[in-house]
Amino acid sequence: MARNVLLIFLLLSGTLRAQPTLKPQADRLAAQVEPKVIDWRRDLHEHPELSNREFRTAEKVAAHLKSLGLEVRTGIAHTGVVGILKGGKPGPVVGLRADMDGLPVVERVDIPFKSQVKSTYNGEEVGVMHACGHDTHVAILLGTAEVLSQLRKDLAGTIVFIFQPAEEGPPEGEEGGAELMAKEGVLDNPKIEALFGLHINAQTEVGTIKYRSGGIMAASDWFYISVTGKQTHGAAPWGGIDPIVVSTQIIQGLQTIVSRQTDLTEQPAVITVGKFDAGVRANIIPEKAEMVGTIRTLDAGMRRNIHQRLIRTAEKIAESAGARAEVRIDKKTPITYNDPALTARMLPSLREAAGADKVQERKPMTGAEDFGFFAEKVPSFYFFLGGMPKGQKPESTAAHHTPDFFVDESGLLLGVRSFCYLVLDYLGNK
Repeated sequence: MARNVLLIFLLLSGTLRAQPTLKPQADRLAAQVEPKVIDWRRDLHEHPELSNREFRTAEKVAAHLKSLGLEVRTGIAHTGVVGILKGGKPGPVVGLRADMDGLPVVERVDIPFKSQVKSTYNGEEVGVMHACGHDTHVAILLGTAEVLSQLRKDLAGTIVFIFQPAEEGPPEGEEGGAELMAKEGVLDNPKIEALFGLHINAQTEVGTIKYRSGGIMAASDWFYISVTGKQTHGAAPWGGIDPIVVSTQIIQGLQTIVSRQTDLTEQPAVITVGKFDAGVRANIIPEKAEMVGTIRTLDAGMRRNIHQRLIRTAEKIAESAGARAEVRIDKKTPITYNDPALTARMLPSLREAAGADKVQERKPMTGAEDFGFFAEKVPSFYFFLGGMPKGQKPESTAAHHTPDFFVDESGLLLGVRSFCYLVLDYLGNK
């Protein structure tokens, strides 16, 4: 009996040792696909499309996924595309996501594939540019799909490639983005149990990856405050109630919510008034003033608390002056939250792909990402990929969403390798 058990153990041990890791093959295939990734990125950069209008991009994505033999679904959340790769062995379902849309920005970068595209955004003619790197995300995910499709017979599980439209927000009056994709069931058929996403970063050196467990990007909420006073002649302000003065007091009061009423040792928070409208001429105190702004938070409890305080602050300050404030808060984007257990489990994969010293923890960002809609429903891990040329200083690089935004394409290969390592390790370790 003991000899039989020992024989079975030795046979199994030998079999396990004989199974080659797929990572060397993935590395070789990723290196082969790198020129195509760069070509895809340049084509997409030259032909950017705005949110919910990614028709050409979606067609290009779907065609390539079909050529790889994947099951392809189109028209999700308007222009979204999903490719499903079933491995040769049973196993878990893992998702990878890339966003596809450009921005209403006129490009100034002098490159051969500079965007000259014009379009219409909320009724205005605008230039269009991939000013946030979504073109690189699509190219990286296409390259990852090509690599993993060639390893399919050895994969123990299923990979869902999600190409998402409208991350930057749909046009006024439309739905879109990750929220609509989730609503339409993109995470459910097949049911994804872990989701990975990345974002190129122009202030992080190529070859470097940055991550954070927990909240990595903030929730973004917009508020609208309308202050109603009493109109009167500008020469006799005592005859009315000045909504402009009341509004300035509200703006000052809003800043004390963060500076004096919120425990900033827990998480950062931001309240910004970005738009203010009131009046028609110098000698008329108007009846109304309106302001619009944004709230950024990284903790769900702080988010609720700040919302309550903002409403109370605006209403009570207005009331104290005899005016009336009406407040509306629109929840735009939830916190992009990295599941701590999944993050800890997958960090070794990124360290192996990039080098242990090249994977660095970062501070949270008050910028927002609608990947958070996915992360609310599925354990997720979202990280930043370096796109800044080596030797350059972050403070000297153009910010995202600006006409001079620039990405060093030598960093794209690491994006492909990182996605591949995450998938291979997740499917292998399950």
